[in-house]
Amino acid sequence: MLRTHAKFLVTYLRPQWQRAALLAVVLLASIGLQLLGPQILARFIDMARAGVAIPELMQLAAVFLAVACAGQIISTIAAYASENVGWTATNLVRADLALHCLGLDLSFHNAKTPGEMIERVDGDVTHLSRFFSQFALRVFGNLVLLLGVLVMIFRVDRRVGLAYVGFSLFALFALRKLLELAVPYWKQARQASAILLGFLEERLAGTEDIRSSGATPYVMRRFFQAVRDQMEKTRRAGVMGTSMWATTAALLTLGNAMAFGLGSTLYSAGLITFGTVYLLFHYTEMLRWPLEQITREVQDLQRASASVGRVGDLFKIRSKTVDGSGALPRGPLAVEFGAVSFAYEEQLVLRDVTFRLGPGQVLGLLGRTGSGKTTIGRLLIRMYDPSTGVVSLGGADIRGLRLHYLRRRVGMVTQDVQLFHASVRDNLTFFDRTIPDEMILEVLHRLGLDHWYRGLPHGLDTTLSSRGGLSAGEAQLLAFARVFFKDPGLVVLDEASSRLDPATEALIEHAVSVLLEQRTAIIIAHRLTTVRRADQIIIVDDGRVQEHGARAALERDPSSRFAGLLRTGLEEVLV
Repeated sequence: MLRTHAKFLVTYLRPQWQRAALLAVVLLASIGLQLLGPQILARFIDMARAGVAIPELMQLAAVFLAVACAGQIISTIAAYASENVGWTATNLVRADLALHCLGLDLSFHNAKTPGEMIERVDGDVTHLSRFFSQFALRVFGNLVLLLGVLVMIFRVDRRVGLAYVGFSLFALFALRKLLELAVPYWKQARQASAILLGFLEERLAGTEDIRSSGATPYVMRRFFQAVRDQMEKTRRAGVMGTSMWATTAALLTLGNAMAFGLGSTLYSAGLITFGTVYLLFHYTEMLRWPLEQITREVQDLQRASASVGRVGDLFKIRSKTVDGSGALPRGPLAVEFGAVSFAYEEQLVLRDVTFRLGPGQVLGLLGRTGSGKTTIGRLLIRMYDPSTGVVSLGGADIRGLRLHYLRRRVGMVTQDVQLFHASVRDNLTFFDRTIPDEMILEVLHRLGLDHWYRGLPHGLDTTLSSRGGLSAGEAQLLAFARVFFKDPGLVVLDEASSRLDPATEALIEHAVSVLLEQRTAIIIAHRLTTVRRADQIIIVDDGRVQEHGARAALERDPSSRFAGLLRTGLEEVLV
């Protein structure tokens, strides 16, 4: 475990090694001044008992005060530097972890609630801030202080020094064993906290449905169960941590007894002076301080160890979607599915799907809910990889392409448009500040959104809410605008036009026409008007291609399933 912690520290402190080195120098200076203070006091006592003149004692007192003040100033600088180093390292961990999670495939995210992920990325990482800052300042610093105290005690008397070396080694061994016992309990407590946050996030998001269905009592019962589980696991972890305090108190009591006994014996034998007796006792008290601090930090380390373990476990998870190295050409992209099958876990969703779509052509993809239409779109942007078969874009297997380039060349507009609590500008560009306002306004004009834009109170600086603020049609148009800035060669539209009013639908149709110019497109259709722009039609049922052909030919064939859908009304049959 200690090896894992050391590796974690080195990994995230290396980028700021200069600050860490400065912190080490400041720590050593602070420890040196702490060790020097008792020496001055011991000399002061012996000089006072020997009847030295007051001016000399005053000079020595002034030196002691100067050393004490300098020690406090350096300690303050060390505390500031350690916090700076600690939070910088913590933010690096948080950024790396967030980036890692964003790169994991959807099968991972489907198994985790947003609340649990917030706890893993933010809560666990926040617990590491003290690990990076206070652990370095207090544990390493106090270990050096402990070593310095033992060296000073050795200078007083070797026999006393040997006794305290044995005492310190025994104390540190006992604390380490207690640490190993407590870490699993803190890990369980952190997991219980993550489960509770995930439960709260889901239920608060579904407040309207919960209240309307009368499920409030059931939700509250589950809430109390989650809170009780968290409380019990945290209490058990706390009890294990408290055992360290009891052990430390017993050890420190033994240390004081050793100081009084050894000091009295040596003074009575005339081997040390009265000032040296004080020095011995003071160093024993200083021994108490690093041991108490180490105990307190080890308790925090127990919590940090649980977080290090959970963060490490998350870093170990690898996406099933492995990045490639190839790129895609500019212009419309050809699409080809070759005997593609795909399963979510054990449930087979697509079965031997095969088709080819030429560059610049439009494919209308039809089928009932759950037939596999959306899965085809997700495979094209590699949210998943097929279980068997090959998906090709521009003649290249997409598994050999760089994910960054693939997702820039494939634009997807889904039924649910994610809005961010940010300005219209940031919502349109996904926070890409390199896109000039002139280009944004040009895209809005091409999509016929001038009237909507003029109604914004602060133009592109108008703040949108993640909870809404736009109609379904406006949100859909905003999603179309986002795709324009990518300039993709393939566009996948999973339309939500079935719930729009006629005026908004007309705007959507105009936007689709503009968006599909000089681009290949796959349209998951819900309206007849959208299907009529397709060059090819595929009807999917139970994960299989039931019908595939040119739209015009299928329309003319009265025996085709597509012609039957046109006769009965597409939106009524496919719901």
